[in-house]
Amino acid sequence: MNYLVADFQIFILPMNKKYQIALTLINGVGPLIAKKLLQYFDSAEAIFSASQKQLLQIDGIGKKIAESILSTNALELAEKELEFIDKHKIQVLFQEDENYPKRLKNCYDAPLLLYYKGTVSLNRQRVVSVVGTRNATAYGKMLCKQLIEVLKPYDVLIASGLAHGVDAAAHKESLIADIPTVGVLGHGLDRIYPAGHRELAAKMIKNGGLLTEFLSGSNPDRENFPKRNRIIAGMADVTIVVEASIKGGALITAEIANSYNRDVYAFPGRVNDEFSEGCNFLIKTNRAGLINHPQDLIYYLGWDDDTSKKEVVQMQLPLGLNKDERLVAETLQHCSLAVDELSLQTNIAQSKLAIILLTLEMKGIIVALPGKLFKLA
Repeated sequence: MNYLVADFQIFILPMNKKYQIALTLINGVGPLIAKKLLQYFDSAEAIFSASQKQLLQIDGIGKKIAESILSTNALELAEKELEFIDKHKIQVLFQEDENYPKRLKNCYDAPLLLYYKGTVSLNRQRVVSVVGTRNATAYGKMLCKQLIEVLKPYDVLIASGLAHGVDAAAHKESLIADIPTVGVLGHGLDRIYPAGHRELAAKMIKNGGLLTEFLSGSNPDRENFPKRNRIIAGMADVTIVVEASIKGGALITAEIANSYNRDVYAFPGRVNDEFSEGCNFLIKTNRAGLINHPQDLIYYLGWDDDTSKKEVVQMQLPLGLNKDERLVAETLQHCSLAVDELSLQTNIAQSKLAIILLTLEMKGIIVALPGKLFKLA
């Protein structure tokens, strides 16, 4: 095992972290069931002292899951994990924690808990995921370099999967450009996979970090990587596919990002290039927007809109708006926002927010921008 080198920061982990970690280790209890349990019992600790009768009263909790909770050794496993976490100064991010990635939290299947070794906030103003083939060509590496150079002035965090190819190129170019970058892993933080990226990972921890939902001792098993991909897609505002074959994992990440209603863009390539086939397919089937040059991305996302940099002039809102419509309009007084961020700031569910936005747009109070952003008209 090549353990990560600890720094000088001291982490004091509250006792409830043991129960939060344990909750993720119960057989048959995934994120959705865990959320139901937390809604009923209010804390992870209370779940472990519940009776079978109490557990069976919860919708979706049958006898099999109840018995799994009652007979689990998850607390012992969590105790062992706490020792590893404390030794290597790892942050445990529960879904309700302030430092948990807020964009990811908004996804229905977001991990209940994440392990993070890093130095930057996962809630930076802008987060961009860059994905692609493990067999990156010179063309793909050049696109990564150009993309990172264009993104540098926009205060971004670059997320990828620390794999060979496009992932590694995105991380390396980010470090060269002094842009923070986070690698999302398909295994625990007690190892680096591929092993040849240990030095790269160590540099990333100093300006970025490593993130995973897997506890120490977890192997980089094949089935872990689609789970890893949903974190890459969910923690970002936009996913960029640089190069990808038609069966590559990058297409899975793009599909997940689409299911989260996040923007996806892809660079096109020649029709006979194997590692452009996936990108061309995404563009052809309207699963990704076309970017011929990285600067196109800035335009599509509306990042050159300097509304937030100008002196804010308070707009007189028209009469006849209901409470929620007025709240949304007032929130957009200060800057353009994506649906996810608007939902978080107003505490209005996205399903309801979509209707409000449509109503305000029809009334001419707001306008939609490229990149699924909204601002006052």
